[in-house]
Amino acid sequence: MTLASVHAAAPAQVRALTTPPVPPAGADLWAGQRVGLLGGSFNPAHDGHHHISKVALRRLGLDWVWWLVSPQNPLKPKDGMAPFAARFASAEAAARHPRVLVSDLETHIATRFTADTIAELSGHYPRTRFVWLMGADNLVQFTRWQHWDRIAHTVPIAVIDRPGYSRAALTAKMACIFAHRRCPERQWQTLATRSLPAWAFITCPRHPASATRIRETMSDQGMGLDGPYPVA
Repeated sequence: MTLASVHAAAPAQVRALTTPPVPPAGADLWAGQRVGLLGGSFNPAHDGHHHISKVALRRLGLDWVWWLVSPQNPLKPKDGMAPFAARFASAEAAARHPRVLVSDLETHIATRFTADTIAELSGHYPRTRFVWLMGADNLVQFTRWQHWDRIAHTVPIAVIDRPGYSRAALTAKMACIFAHRRCPERQWQTLATRSLPAWAFITCPRHPASATRIRETMSDQGMGLDGPYPVA
């Protein structure tokens, strides 16, 4: 579900809340909301993204999850990256939840790095409680991200467990540095309002879907990267 489609279909009082979050629009409308931010290439989006979004909504007490489809992840090669339109369409198909909204805001604010995107959002929406969401595989390499420490001091971070990454994630550099700032399970629903840095490792049933495996299957079947992607 896209922000635009929700906005068009909703009653007037709800339509205001789902104004597309392109800074500086809607700052007052999103005030007080707890919003999870799930960024990525979505190359393609799949059921795993849907799964961790539902987990975050439930376990963290979030009001919304925004999927931020990246024009180009700076840590991933352009080779093998589907066109933005195809990846965005795959996210629209995979979201399938009234509180999961697909956004192209990074194409509007022209940011390449997560730290810059979060800084823009936090600056324009100072009364919105953002939480950065990511899979355990991303925590393993989080300290490779530009200004990763600035990210940790700008928004709380929720790390969702993924198959094969639990041990590596919990012994990763970021997890060790901020071990004393880890939010215990009984307080997960306070993560959005905790003093920073703050993070949580969310244990849950692990979803096996993998964008890499989907692309490999598509390649084996002679399917191009322009889509349409299978929803998996």
